Amino acid sequence: MSEQLTDKEKAPVATPVVTPAEAPVATPVATPVATPVATPVATPAATPAETPAETPAATPAVTPESSAVPAAEAADTVKAAASSDRRRRALWAGARWIAAVVVCAAAGAGTAAGITSMDRTEVPGLATESDGRWDYPQLSLPALPEGSPRPFTTGNDGEVHHADLRRLLLPAPAGATPDPKLNGGWISLDRYLTVFPKEKRADLKQALTDSAPRHVAARAWTMPDGTHAAVYLLRFKSVAFSEDFKDNALEVGSSDDRILLDGVLKAETDSLGTHVRVSGTSLYAVAEQQPYGPEQTRWAFVQAGDTLGLVVQSRKGEALEVPFQQTVALQNQLLG
Repeated sequence: MSEQLTDKEKAPVATPVVTPAEAPVATPVATPVATPVATPVATPAATPAETPAETPAATPAVTPESSAVPAAEAADTVKAAASSDRRRRALWAGARWIAAVVVCAAAGAGTAAGITSMDRTEVPGLATESDGRWDYPQLSLPALPEGSPRPFTTGNDGEVHHADLRRLLLPAPAGATPDPKLNGGWISLDRYLTVFPKEKRADLKQALTDSAPRHVAARAWTMPDGTHAAVYLLRFKSVAFSEDFKDNALEVGSSDDRILLDGVLKAETDSLGTHVRVSGTSLYAVAEQQPYGPEQTRWAFVQAGDTLGLVVQSRKGEALEVPFQQTVALQNQLLG
């Protein structure tokens, strides 16, 4: 039986026998743990005498040349970091300033828009204090009958106002309380004459009868400050009759003999006539002179062709000059 075995059958038997026999023998001999004394001898590479050429390469960080390079690089890194921080701070500060400017610009634009949409008198610090003038509505001349000329045009020798006399009356300003008895309509001669002193009314009425006036219209009102204003328009047949009544009956051109208004004891010529000028008209202004009673009166006659206008203002204490001048000037313009 042993002779019939082939070489292939013998090989596996020999392999396991050799392998385990060699392994256990080699392992204990090679292990240095069993010989502790030999351990220092087994590491001679650490001594400088045996490896002098390898020492600089083994410890490059110890040499002065190699330590200077990292220090410079570190300084550059620190400078770069500081510079970067400064740039960031500058950019952040710039961004905050830009945001502040944008906010201020938006607020300013909103404020400007609000201010421009307001009236000047509504803006604190910019409101213009009133100079005492009254707020009259926009004025316009009334329409004339077809083919009728204006009073001071060529061909109208009598300087006749062909427009409705009531439409030539100055309207009351804003805030005024209208007088129900003098509301812009026609009034009688007797009512008109009540403006003058009682002792003068009979003579004036006779003078008016001789001059044959055509119409009398009047409007009056009271302002919140207590000023009472009235406007009277007296129309004659022509400019000749109007001037005759003014010069001979009222004597408005004479400072000594002119007829004063009712309740006025002494008066002086007002300089208003030198400031208000309208082509074709004449102005005679008078102011009550001190001492006067509980109120002062100002008045002015406006000669405009066939029409004689009378503007009167009175107020407790003192009749203010500005609204008086304004009222006279506007009424003069309507008649001119």
